[in-house]
Amino acid sequence: MQQQSPQDGLLGLNSFQSFLDRFPAPLNPDLFNEPTGYEKALQEVKQYEDFTTIDWVQDAVRERYRQNSRTSEAGHSWTAYLWESYEAGQAWLVVSLVGVVIGINAAFIAICTEWLSDIKLGHCSYAWWLNQKFCCWGVESEDGYCDDWSEWSGFALIDYILYLVLATSFAASAAFLVKRYARYAAGSGISEIKCILAGFVMKGYLGGWTLVIKSLGLAMSVAANLSVGKEGPSIHIACCAGHVVSRLFPKYQRSRAKSREIISASAAAGVAVAFGAPIGGVLFSFEEMSNHFPAKTMWRSFFCALVATVTLQTMNPYRTGKLVMFQVSYDRDWHFFEMIFFVLLGVFGGLYGTLIIKYNLKVQHVRKRYLADYGVIEAATLAFFTCTLAYWNIFMKIDMAESMSILFRECEGSEDYMGLCKPENTWKMVALLLIALIMRFATCAITYGAKVPAGIFVPSMAIGALFGRMVGLIVRAAQVAYPGFVLFSSCKPDVPCITPGTYAFLGAAAALGGVMRLTVCVVVIMFELTGALNYILPTMITLMVTKTVGDYFGRGGIADRYIRLNGYPFLDKEEHSFGIAVSQVMKKDVTILPASGTRLDRVERLLADTNYQGFPVVEDSTSRTLIGYIGRSELRYVIDKAKRARNVSPMAHCFFRPGSMESRQHMEQSGVGTMGGLDQGMRRGSMGGDLGAGTSSTASMGGANRGENETNYVDFGPFIDQTPIAVHPKLPLETVMEFFKKMGPRVILIEHQGKLVGLITIKDLLKYITRTEALDEEEEEVEVPGGRVRRESDASARQWWSSTSQRRQSQQPYQQQQGGSSGFHRGNGNAFSSSRAHAHASPPVSSGGGGYGQNGAGQYTPRTSVPRAGRSPSVGGMTMASSIGSFRDRIELTEVEGDDEHENVLFDHDGYLDGPRSDEEPEDQDEGEVQLPRHGGHK
Repeated sequence: MQQQSPQDGLLGLNSFQSFLDRFPAPLNPDLFNEPTGYEKALQEVKQYEDFTTIDWVQDAVRERYRQNSRTSEAGHSWTAYLWESYEAGQAWLVVSLVGVVIGINAAFIAICTEWLSDIKLGHCSYAWWLNQKFCCWGVESEDGYCDDWSEWSGFALIDYILYLVLATSFAASAAFLVKRYARYAAGSGISEIKCILAGFVMKGYLGGWTLVIKSLGLAMSVAANLSVGKEGPSIHIACCAGHVVSRLFPKYQRSRAKSREIISASAAAGVAVAFGAPIGGVLFSFEEMSNHFPAKTMWRSFFCALVATVTLQTMNPYRTGKLVMFQVSYDRDWHFFEMIFFVLLGVFGGLYGTLIIKYNLKVQHVRKRYLADYGVIEAATLAFFTCTLAYWNIFMKIDMAESMSILFRECEGSEDYMGLCKPENTWKMVALLLIALIMRFATCAITYGAKVPAGIFVPSMAIGALFGRMVGLIVRAAQVAYPGFVLFSSCKPDVPCITPGTYAFLGAAAALGGVMRLTVCVVVIMFELTGALNYILPTMITLMVTKTVGDYFGRGGIADRYIRLNGYPFLDKEEHSFGIAVSQVMKKDVTILPASGTRLDRVERLLADTNYQGFPVVEDSTSRTLIGYIGRSELRYVIDKAKRARNVSPMAHCFFRPGSMESRQHMEQSGVGTMGGLDQGMRRGSMGGDLGAGTSSTASMGGANRGENETNYVDFGPFIDQTPIAVHPKLPLETVMEFFKKMGPRVILIEHQGKLVGLITIKDLLKYITRTEALDEEEEEVEVPGGRVRRESDASARQWWSSTSQRRQSQQPYQQQQGGSSGFHRGNGNAFSSSRAHAHASPPVSSGGGGYGQNGAGQYTPRTSVPRAGRSPSVGGMTMASSIGSFRDRIELTEVEGDDEHENVLFDHDGYLDGPRSDEEPEDQDEGEVQLPRHGGHK
């Protein structure tokens, strides 16, 4: 579904006007006296921290304001025309370069993979750098024998040992490169790319080292005969290429929104070169990857996919004219009675997707708990055992792409492919296919998620092709044995009636749809692979059955399940019906900044002791009249700028009230320093409002000279967002969720009659969704990061939930703390304190983490308990719930899989690499309740 642009809509316009209020109007000629200083400051002030979420509204506002400023500066001269033309054509230039890079890289990976796969079995006698196909080009005998390709020795045992050694070495090398140089190169990357496109910042995930290491490691991991594919990682590699190329252009360095468009286009191109399906790639990016996909992004994605596909076609890595090895074509038609077997394939696809996700997640829990530090050894062991089993089965021994190309083929004339076309070998082939199916399923469930570049698309398609070909052989054998049976009455005599290759093709589509829960883009991809219009209807029917069966057992494909496993802040496209107001989910205990009366050392301690990415600004802690909102990066920028320009006292007073230009000029003339050397361009223009509190405070400091005053005041007023997105407490939660999906704000404030009552973030929504899902089904275990929760009784849990919510609403959660001076406040006026006197040991909360993290052990290590500032644990004004903890005495949390040393909580903070979990937790407020750290501000 196409999402509304972040800058569209009334709230987006309000935020845009808020931003304009901070700076001079675009047509103000004074602005362009120092355009470089302004743009530099704007870039410095909004550098998103790692593992935080992007505010798409503000990002779009900044980019629009920059464009307006440039246009106004240039006027109507010929330079303005050139500037506008360059701006308009820059995106097309970028996607063209990205497409070329993706196509060349895809050809490189294909050539390297094929050579490494063949080198395990032998070498070319006259040119060691050629793979078997190129070595024997045009010189193969009728039986397929080639004199120029030599095995390593004439002894089967030695060849077998060399096969194992080389495969194990490839896997170990791939894991070593990942661990040593680019930890983000592990895995598929689709889950993380989805989150990045949704606004989650993961610095380095799309970097140059990731591009290089994942390209090399992918070729080695596939050549090691691991049950992994290169199609999923190809998407990550393509996005890396798009990010690296786009960073060469300042326009995409500044704007995350513009960079997102290039990454979406790159994802489409990655699928295009992986499957040879440019249209399918665009649909994949739209259906699976991108939350925001406007028309201009669609066109650029199509163009990027086209350029990448043409580049790959020009490179022609297989020297067959095919973009991928398993492209086939069918000229036979299908019969209506075969619909029964097509439905059977669809059922298999749904069951396969359910089982592979279930068991792979179990393996992933074990991997994170016990094997986090042994990625190289694990990869080598997996390769050794996989090759030990695969060497004796021809369908496991060869590359999966090559095996699919064989399984998809029609049997024509006297041609035979590994015995598949000989009727006398039918049951022998069925046995071999069944054994290969079982082994491939087991190895795929274990291998996916290892610390090597690994995808699950091709392994799933290979498993589906094995099952489909097996079914096709059985149906063909039955038709040949009983041609007069009523089911086969439509078959013509002496004409092949059943085409087993089409069954393999449909089985591959069903397995791919089952593991990813996709329909439309899979149909188009499979059509582009075959070009057979007559098989579109069977493909659609098969995938619809697959989707229905898979959703019956659980919604969400493996990418979505990995997002939940890793605890990424991501809102899916599913529609939810909550039936509650936003006030029941919002955070009520909020860290606020009063407009005046806060010392600089208190603000610096706030930044040091918390990870919140922004703070509401209120008139004072008693009235809580909402003035605006200021981000963490703005706070840090102003403080650093002031310290560089002059010697600011830690006791300097901070003002958070937006002031008019007249008031600010009056302050400067009376000797009050504002930003201590901040660029004049940032301080000119109408700010909207006055500095009444700041002025009165200044007057109370009478007797100070100008030099003294400059060290005692810091003004944050120009950076206050005066029109943050704010809603009424009774607004339905579904509407708030649509705001987050379509506009992409980082936080939504909740106000009633002008007074701040709370705030809500994406993570609050996700916590609530996970809680309600845990209560939906009777006596069902719910997968969470690091464990499972079992609800004892639906009725009792809901009754407990209701009583807990009512009890918390009747409480007075904000109490004045002892020993804190006037500063930033939490709740209804309790001054901030960094004391940990009331902290207590925290009960364990297990989590899985995911990917590679800062602890060097391949895990994310988010903080699950934050005892700073005497924060008592709560979430959204309510107690902890199912997937991020446990209802004490109601929900049992079993630590079956998780890291004892570094446990995390699902969606707890924006930064998942905050550090190891603390062993302290504030005292529980209510008996029988397990609570989490309260959130001040937001992430």
